[in-house]
Amino acid sequence: MTAAAASSPGSAPIKVLLADDEGLVRSGFKVLLDLEDDITVVGEATNGAEAVERARAIRPDVVLMDIRMPKVDGIQATSQIAKTSGLQQVRVLILTTYETDAYVFEALQAGASGFLLKDAGPAELLHAVRVVAAGDALLAPRITRRLIAQFTAQRTATQAGENRLAVLTQREREVLALVGQGLSNDEIGAELFLSPATARTHVSHAMGKLGARDRAQLVVIAYQTGLVSP
Repeated sequence: MTAAAASSPGSAPIKVLLADDEGLVRSGFKVLLDLEDDITVVGEATNGAEAVERARAIRPDVVLMDIRMPKVDGIQATSQIAKTSGLQQVRVLILTTYETDAYVFEALQAGASGFLLKDAGPAELLHAVRVVAAGDALLAPRITRRLIAQFTAQRTATQAGENRLAVLTQREREVLALVGQGLSNDEIGAELFLSPATARTHVSHAMGKLGARDRAQLVVIAYQTGLVSP
């Protein structure tokens, strides 16, 4: 997604809250993000508790959330933000240092819209912020699919998959399976010979029936229920 696609001319800039206990990390992100016309940093937090408090006060569009922080970690903070009335539109983008961090899966379950490695390049970070702010999930990178597969493999057998998916139509199941593979609405439409708008409608219906906050949680459900195999 381009900057133009995420932010139309004259629209308000994307408001970002930085939550990381390392001051240098926050400063680096702030300098990078504030250089963009369509993004502005509106606050900082040094731990998860502060992140939740600032999110309630500022109501940012995106929270860049480190997983490992003192007092309240990023997962707990993400869960609290996701469950807070009035913060439904706040998207959490998880930041992690470790490619094999098991907490990433827990963060997606808690309500995160995706995650990014801290050593990602500037262009990748800016793209991630814009994608998440637009209401999409950051699911395309190879590492996301690998991590979700790795940390749901042992859970799949214990999930009552058929019972959970019984509320979906056959078409919605097909769409959910493709969402689980990281496909966009355009790609789903091409695969199933549907228009992107129709694919988007099926995704929305699946989210509503399964109680998923966004596409990231649909991916988790697709693996949990065995609809997509690691």
